[in-house]
Amino acid sequence: MLVLHLSATAQMKWNQTYQDYIDQYKDIAIREMLSYNIPASITLAQGLLESGAGRSELARKGNNHFGIKCHGWTGRKTYHDDDESGECFRAYNHVLESYEDHSRFLMEGSRYRSLFSLGRTDYKGWAYGLKRAGYATSPTYAQKLIGIIELYRLHELDHATSYNKFVSRHSDVKKPGKSSAKTVGGKLHPIHINNKNYYLVARQGDTFRSIGEEVGISWRKLARYNERDKHDVLSEGDLVYLKKKRKKADKMYKRRPHIVKPGESMYSIAQYYGIRLKSLYKMNKLSPDYQLRVGDLLRLR
Repeated sequence: MLVLHLSATAQMKWNQTYQDYIDQYKDIAIREMLSYNIPASITLAQGLLESGAGRSELARKGNNHFGIKCHGWTGRKTYHDDDESGECFRAYNHVLESYEDHSRFLMEGSRYRSLFSLGRTDYKGWAYGLKRAGYATSPTYAQKLIGIIELYRLHELDHATSYNKFVSRHSDVKKPGKSSAKTVGGKLHPIHINNKNYYLVARQGDTFRSIGEEVGISWRKLARYNERDKHDVLSEGDLVYLKKKRKKADKMYKRRPHIVKPGESMYSIAQYYGIRLKSLYKMNKLSPDYQLRVGDLLRLR
């Protein structure tokens, strides 16, 4: 296996890139755990370590997050220097395929069979077992996995009994051959939840088309969900909802009106609370040509 070697000090220091990766793929890891009984903590820790949080060349070019070499693989391939020059590694159309193949690789490999007798929450047993079985050549491989798991509290995921199906489906990268600003360096947009909806935060250079390719949703639909034209230019920091927004804000705002602040618009307020712009006007009995003023009170439900 190809491991992106980092110093022990670097591994034990929390960083946002690792946390973003965890937020992006934890639901896929839990899904695989519930299907194959492989601890989600182990899957995520291996993905982080083997791919450098999705930044390695294998991850960027072949969506290979677990450093799995060809070993008779008949699918798409990529080549990379590892123990030897130009070794053959498996390549996938999507990151989801890499996670699924990792589960099958462990499940079907005879040298990993004994690991499946361990409890789902025995992440230390799995870490040392993977090292003994020869998953990686690093003498500190098990300790690195355990360090990551404990630093980011990934072991808490091993107790999960369900996962977010929407996020697991849309935590994937776009198809190979496409190019856009959103995945420079292989960095995906973390998906967040607001008012029972999913959203991400636009970065410089993002478009509805590029985001649509990343999350697997029609860019035209994304524009409609966000009540904008599909050709609109997105600004850094814009909230982009992945499903149609609700008519009212969360129940917590039932008796908490919004006080308009300088620089806000009806649209920015609607986006902030994850509600439809037309509904915001209707709730407040305002016409679309109303000139919003600082200090105005707006009902949100």
